[in-house]
Amino acid sequence: MNERKPILHVTNITKTFGDTVALRNVNFNLYSGEVHCLVGENGAGKSTLIKLLSGAETPDGGIISVFGRDYTLLHPDWAMSLGIATIYQDVELIESLNVADNIFLGHEFRNRLGVINFRKQFEAARELMDRVKISIPERAIVEGLSPAQKQMLQIVKALHIQAKVMIMDEPTSSLGRDETKALMKLTKELTRHDIGVIYISHYLDEVFEIGDRVTVLKDGEVVSTYDVKTVNMDTVATAMVGRKPSLFFQREKVDIGEVVLEVKNVTKKGVVDNVSFEVRKGEIFGIGGIVGAGRTELMRILFGVDEYDSGSILLNGRMLTSRTPRDAIDSGFSMIMEERKALSLFDIRPIKENISIVHNERERVLIKHKDENRLVNGLLQRLSIVSSGLEQPAGYLSGGNQQKSVLARWLLTDAQVYIFDEPTKGVDIGAKEQIYSFMIELIKRGKAIIMVSSDMPELISMSDSIGVMRGGKMVAVLNAEEVTEKKLLDYFLGLESMKEGTT
Repeated sequence: MNERKPILHVTNITKTFGDTVALRNVNFNLYSGEVHCLVGENGAGKSTLIKLLSGAETPDGGIISVFGRDYTLLHPDWAMSLGIATIYQDVELIESLNVADNIFLGHEFRNRLGVINFRKQFEAARELMDRVKISIPERAIVEGLSPAQKQMLQIVKALHIQAKVMIMDEPTSSLGRDETKALMKLTKELTRHDIGVIYISHYLDEVFEIGDRVTVLKDGEVVSTYDVKTVNMDTVATAMVGRKPSLFFQREKVDIGEVVLEVKNVTKKGVVDNVSFEVRKGEIFGIGGIVGAGRTELMRILFGVDEYDSGSILLNGRMLTSRTPRDAIDSGFSMIMEERKALSLFDIRPIKENISIVHNERERVLIKHKDENRLVNGLLQRLSIVSSGLEQPAGYLSGGNQQKSVLARWLLTDAQVYIFDEPTKGVDIGAKEQIYSFMIELIKRGKAIIMVSSDMPELISMSDSIGVMRGGKMVAVLNAEEVTEKKLLDYFLGLESMKEGTT
């Protein structure tokens, strides 16, 4: 394989977003007819790399070589014309159309009068699917297909544009065991047609089943590239988490009191399954897991955004029945959501309104602007929020100051349970430490915190206990003082059960 020239070669690719370096001098290549797997923790840079290859993002530096020709950037249409197709985990199909219509959408078979020749489309769709041994009916309406069939249909669409590089981003994240096997079989079938596959997955068992090579990304850099036949899972997992101890935050420990929140057997079909845990006063209960494990979905249930099918949620021993976000707030919950710009901030409204909105709503009285200004000014100083004044639109703040503004909003509610979903995502080191200090201040006051995080050093150093989510279930609750990154990753990936089975 190494004697051949790669069909795709990335040289010293770099990409930054503000102060965050997403990729630094990354080198990666792909050969015709191979499956080259790309692995790494959440935030390692995998998604950024495939966005650069698909033309969705522009690199700051480096070269992308496709079939021997060099490019400094790609556009989406350009990438597809070169034979690069990306299959994202979120299916992008028109549900109300049939299979053949989806395959040829925008490239329909038409006669001289512009009328679509449906018979010819059905025949061509069948021929394409037969080529890679897919048995989906070409006339079936897409909304009636299974998740695996929809993923396969996206692959067929890529074959229609004669893709020679297929990027598959977490293709099995929402599939069952049998569906996963079918999709992996199809992936190997693609390589028999000289298609090179970049396969991104958190599931190392998949990597070792279908991969020819595997590249490990960590903190935006390539750690190593291995031939799958010459390496084991433990070596790859260790490469994924190797990190300097200095990246761990040293937090103050706080006495933990009685149980505040009890979650018992909470289930929402297809989302979370029979989840139970407790959180105590003065405790930070961390929740970790790979993308798609059900972490955020569970938080949305706790905060009343989404309903659940069965189970119970108790606050201070009292069962919570009516569940909406307003009910949750009135009961004593607050939630700092991961997607702050989409779900938490009113970008064009002043900082003052963004911070005081929940407090003013709960008070249900006429707003006294003098009191409001005093409250908000005090929080700006207390949290070191840098702004041009109370009237500055929140959307013009830096990422760290936006996050601290959301925290300030909930500080005014004096909640009992604070849910932090990815609290330091996209913020600089200085803002991180201020947010951590804010969290410690809360638990010293007897508050309970649930913290969802993809950052393992953050999860280990800030948590008292860590609940591990996998496949919608909470598979373990670990003592943060006794866990290592390697052990945590084993639980995330399901490797701990394999190791226990061999002891």
